[in-house]
Amino acid sequence: MQQAVQTRDARPATSLRRKAAAYVALTKPRVIELLLVVTAPTMILAADGLPDLWLLVATLIGGAMSAGSAGAFNCYIDRDIDRLMKRTKNRPLVTGELTDRQALVFAYALGVASIAWLWVFTNWVAAALSLAAILLYVVFYSLILKRRTAQNIVWGGVAGCMPVLIGWAAVTGSLDWAPVILFLIIFLWTPPHYWPLSMKYKDDYAAAQVPMLAVVRGRAQVGLQVILYTWATVACSLLLIPVADMGLVYTAVAIVVGGWFVYETHRLYGLAIRHVEVSPMRVFHGSIVYLSLLFLAVGIDPLLPF
Repeated sequence: MQQAVQTRDARPATSLRRKAAAYVALTKPRVIELLLVVTAPTMILAADGLPDLWLLVATLIGGAMSAGSAGAFNCYIDRDIDRLMKRTKNRPLVTGELTDRQALVFAYALGVASIAWLWVFTNWVAAALSLAAILLYVVFYSLILKRRTAQNIVWGGVAGCMPVLIGWAAVTGSLDWAPVILFLIIFLWTPPHYWPLSMKYKDDYAAAQVPMLAVVRGRAQVGLQVILYTWATVACSLLLIPVADMGLVYTAVAIVVGGWFVYETHRLYGLAIRHVEVSPMRVFHGSIVYLSLLFLAVGIDPLLPF
């Protein structure tokens, strides 16, 4: 009997944990992690040293809530196609862990909270940029572009570039050429990051009738586009050196990891045109390593005397 009581007591706690985990999954935590990776170094560069610790923490919290809101809206909008794709079959609205209404209310509440938080604890410029990021991802990408054009991820990727502008504005209250260059780096990096993933899940996107480039073009064409955008990304990363007066650490990292990223994309293209088995996820994961190391250098460089 005692065991039965303990079992009944454990059920509400287990259910609560599952519900909380489902809400967290709505926010797409891995995307949030990547966005925060670029925000903190940008703030260090903007401050030309370590920014105020509370400002840094407040900006990261607000940025995480903003990105989480956009992710939750996206899960709500894409719930129909998520049911058709193996990659997204475990999302909360597909499994029924959360209702559509719960997801929508959560997305709105988190979005409003993120804008209010940034307005109170940073400044109105960062808050306005946060609102723009949510609208770009939800309206421009999810509602307008994603199901209509193979260039969806190119222009839809603008939303993913906004954290560097938010981070810079949180420190300075304005924008400059340096955050614009950082914005362009992420903008140009997004296609060679995401298109290899779409190659891996080509059948998923085709089943959901989402016109990703890998669905409407052959592997060789996707590989060529990945190369072109990667070269542009690396060139843009080098442009930051004179614009932001970057030092030896950033310069060395940008050249070395940029060269490695270019090599990996050329390798993918070479395999594609020879019609042999390709490994697009190698480029996908490599792109994350590239961006992480590049922005790590952005954050370390201002702290060094050379």
